[in-house]
Amino acid sequence: MPDLTQPVLPAGTFSRIPQPTIPTGDGLVLRPWRAGDAPAVHEAFQDPAIHQWHIRSADSEEEVRGWIAEWQRAWAGERTAQWAVADAAGDRLLGRVGLRRIELLDGAAEVAYWTHPAARGQGVAARAAAALARWALDEIGFERLELLHAVGNEASCRVAGRAAFALEGTKRRALLHPDGWHDMHLHARVRSD
Repeated sequence: MPDLTQPVLPAGTFSRIPQPTIPTGDGLVLRPWRAGDAPAVHEAFQDPAIHQWHIRSADSEEEVRGWIAEWQRAWAGERTAQWAVADAAGDRLLGRVGLRRIELLDGAAEVAYWTHPAARGQGVAARAAAALARWALDEIGFERLELLHAVGNEASCRVAGRAAFALEGTKRRALLHPDGWHDMHLHARVRSD
């Protein structure tokens, strides 16, 4: 059965180009991951707050190097697009931001992020999410970006607001964490915002 609409983004939107480095304009840069980032990622994933709000743990730097290799491959596969968030001056790893669940047909994806414990309270996640959203909506042509976080994660709710993602509602019992089912706030930005 033929589709009645054309894909919002054609196949090859990502795979035809190298993953870009995206400056935020305020001292941060979103850059492709490197194997040398593994120690800092492993360190971040030892933090109790990361454990509380994420469903993944990192047992070793070797395991993290595997994640980074997968993040690098995922760009070409157009499944996800992950960036390291670093300070522009010294390239110190401050966090991660990415597009998950990329749907080229619908021009939609989910924004996800975390901040290294040493970089919290500096607006890193909000600045990175806002820069990624501008790039995805304005330069690439996505129509809709969603951002989900556990209702109890008030810091992530503030990040969403600062990055101009409007709260649209609550998805009840939407994600299973080690401590049980979490209701999730759904925020979104669309191209016309």
